[in-house]
Amino acid sequence: MSARHTLALAGTAHALHDGYTDLIYVLLPVWQTEFALGYGMLAALRGLYAGVMALLQLPSGWLAEKIDGRIILAAGTLLAAAGYALAGVTGSLVGLSAALALSGAGSSTQHPIASAAVSRAYGDSARGPLGTYNFTGDLGKAAIPALTSLLLTLMPWRGALWLMAVLGAAVAAAILLLMPPVVRANPSRQVQKRAGRDRGGFWVLFAIGVLDTGVRMGLLTFLPFILAEKGASLPMVGIALAMVFLGGAAGKFFCGWLGSRVGVLMTVLATEGGTAACIVGVLVLPLVPLFILLPLLGLMLNGTSSVLYGTVPELTPADKAERAFALFYTGTIGSGAISPIFYGVLGDWLGAYWATAATAVVALSIYPLAFALASRLADGRKAA
Repeated sequence: MSARHTLALAGTAHALHDGYTDLIYVLLPVWQTEFALGYGMLAALRGLYAGVMALLQLPSGWLAEKIDGRIILAAGTLLAAAGYALAGVTGSLVGLSAALALSGAGSSTQHPIASAAVSRAYGDSARGPLGTYNFTGDLGKAAIPALTSLLLTLMPWRGALWLMAVLGAAVAAAILLLMPPVVRANPSRQVQKRAGRDRGGFWVLFAIGVLDTGVRMGLLTFLPFILAEKGASLPMVGIALAMVFLGGAAGKFFCGWLGSRVGVLMTVLATEGGTAACIVGVLVLPLVPLFILLPLLGLMLNGTSSVLYGTVPELTPADKAERAFALFYTGTIGSGAISPIFYGVLGDWLGAYWATAATAVVALSIYPLAFALASRLADGRKAA
C-alpha cells in the first residue's frame, strides 16, 4: 500500500508540473496582448522556464540525497505554484520573467525526486510503475492547459493563474502530509546495480534517450507542414496533433509494462522500428490513411521513453538514483530544446520531406545502441 501511495502522489506531482510547463503555451497569446511582446520574446519566456528547470535538476537530485526527497518535492511544488501566483499579480515583463524562473526552479525537483521515489518504492519491479508515472505527465499536459483555457472564458487570466496556484499548493500539501518518506538506498542492492554503470551502461542509455527525444521533436516540428501540404486545414492539423499526443500517452503507459515482460532490447527495437515505419507512412500516405496512422505513430514515438526511464535504476547505484534521473532528464529535455533547431536547419537545406526522412534514419540508428545496452544490463534483463 505504501508503494501505491508513493506512485499515486508522484504521479500527481508529475501531472501538475508537466501541466504547469505546457500551460505557458495557452498563456503566450494572452501575454502578447497584455505586455505587447513579439514572438522572439514570447519564445524566450518559454525557454526561460524550461532552461531553469533543466539546469536545476542536478542540484535538486543532489539535495534530495541529503534531505528526505518528499520534503524537497513538496517545497518545489509549492515554489512552482508561487511562481504562477506571482505571474498573476505582476504588471511588468521583468516580474513575469522572474515568476516563470521561480516556477521553473520549483519544477526542477519533480522529475529526479518523484522518479527515484517510485523506483525505490517498487525495487526490482519498478519498470511498470515508472511507465505509469511517465504516463501521468501526459494527463497533466492535457488537463491543466484545457482547464485553464476554460477558466479564461469565465474570468480574467490573472484570476485563472491564482486558481492554478491554489491547485499547486494543495498538491504540495498532499505530498508533504500523505506521501511516504522516500526510501533510502539499500547497500545490498547498490552492489547489484553497479556492474551496468561501470561498463558504461548508463551513458549508452543516455545516448538512446537523447536521440529518441530528438527524433520525436524533429518529426513534430515538420508534421503540421506535411499535413497542410496534403490538404489538412488548420483545425484538422490540431486534431491530428491531439491524436498523436493521445497515442503517445498510451505508448508511455503500455510500453513501460511491455518492457518488464519482453525486455528492454525487444521493446526498444519494436518502438524505434515502428517509429521509422510510421514516419515513412507520414511521408507517403494520403491524408485519410495518414489520420488513421497517427495514434500508432504517437504510441511508437513515446513508447521508448518509458522503457528508458524504467532502466535508469538498473544502471545506477541505489543511493545515486536522484542524481541519475536528474542527469537523464536534463539530457532529454536539452535534446528536446536543441533538436528542433538542428532539424529546422536541415529542413531549410533539404526541404521538410527529406528532413522528416532523416528522423526515421536516426530512429534506426538507435538499433546498435540498443544491442550495446542489452549487453550491459544485469543477467536476465537483456531481452526477456
